[in-house]
Amino acid sequence: MARCAGILLMSAAGGLASTVTPAAFAQTPQTIRIVVPLPPGGAGDTLARQLAEQIGQSHGPTVVIENRPGAGSIIGSDLVAHAAADGGTLLMNAPYLLIGAQVRKVNYDPLKSFEPVCYLVSSPGIIVVNASSPYRTLADLLDAARDKPGALTLASVGPATAQHIGFERLKRAAGVDMTYVPYGGGAPAISALLGNHVTAVFAEYAPLASHIKAGTLRALATTSRTHIAPLPDLPTVAESGFADFEVDLWWSLFAPAKTPKDTVAQLAKLFSDAVESPSVKAKLMAEGFSPVAMCGGDFAVLLRKQYEDYGRVIREANIKSE
Repeated sequence: MARCAGILLMSAAGGLASTVTPAAFAQTPQTIRIVVPLPPGGAGDTLARQLAEQIGQSHGPTVVIENRPGAGSIIGSDLVAHAAADGGTLLMNAPYLLIGAQVRKVNYDPLKSFEPVCYLVSSPGIIVVNASSPYRTLADLLDAARDKPGALTLASVGPATAQHIGFERLKRAAGVDMTYVPYGGGAPAISALLGNHVTAVFAEYAPLASHIKAGTLRALATTSRTHIAPLPDLPTVAESGFADFEVDLWWSLFAPAKTPKDTVAQLAKLFSDAVESPSVKAKLMAEGFSPVAMCGGDFAVLLRKQYEDYGRVIREANIKSE
């Protein structure tokens, strides 16, 4: 992707900042730090950097991306939960935020310690194998798992993530015994698959896209409810024999609790405008993201419902963080 002169890559922290002079946002800081609580290279990191670039090009505030991986996004989430409530530090997170607090002891409440700014995009999940693998369909993979209980492995970001919970649901529905291998992010899990260290990976499409296009990884199914535009012929898991199966992956923006409502509203407009800008929207859709830009109260209602839904599955499947 071509990078404009208004963007400067920062060093070891994986940062990125726009150097365009910020516009006057009455309640919004001139420098915004977005904490991505996962390693560089994953879907959330990709999204954050694209939005930072767009905001810089549109003369908005300077945006810095800071990767703070660890403990299934808990380390980065905790940092933002206890940051100053002035709009200067934001969290880019996924359903990890709702799940981690239900399987580990954390120093924040996922519903009370943050102001939900915007549900930015939904992101399709894909189950993939190495291109050298003998498995060409999801049924092939699951049949092999039945023949060799415990021998096949599936990796994802985890433990206790939406991907992990989705995998446990699929295992139970298919009646198979596969070994779950957690990684600190989607990118490390994909690297393990490329090296043939694991049998399969469940990850978001964005970090998988280049490998699927290059023919080094083979997509077996998407966990989305419907087909996805970049891979229109790829079957869904539901179509593969598991009716109603869906794993809803999203990336959203949060501010610390008690951030002024005017500031939250201005941040929501700033980032929803960036997501909906024609250039960014085209890039996002090419990477499998579906722009949503649901902000405010509707987003808060969705968060509470998903928190309760994940909690029920966690209890039923007795999912632990370790």
